[in-house]
Amino acid sequence: MNIQIFGTSKSFDSKKAERWFKERRIKYQYIDLPSKGLSLREYQSVKQKVGFAALVNTKCRAYEDLYMAYIAPDAQEEKLLEHPELFAAPIVRNGKEATVGYRPEVWETWE
Repeated sequence: MNIQIFGTSKSFDSKKAERWFKERRIKYQYIDLPSKGLSLREYQSVKQKVGFAALVNTKCRAYEDLYMAYIAPDAQEEKLLEHPELFAAPIVRNGKEATVGYRPEVWETWE
């Protein structure tokens, strides 16, 4: 297994995801989402699995500040890649598999 957790330090679900993998002694790589973001290929891989709507955090301040609800879908994707703070956290990847949020019932099937 090659687990990657893209999370934020302020997200309780990111911390819970880290704890879940630590308790099971599963090695993972933690990537700070606001500072590093997702590369274009990582983004495309995750989007293919979970869909665009699941990736966007509609409750964050940046969502309102950037008027995400009022711009075209193509422009939304560009904004999402430019401003990683818009991503919902955590994004957990295992190769081509991916989840958004705290989803231990899915992660158990990866083992």
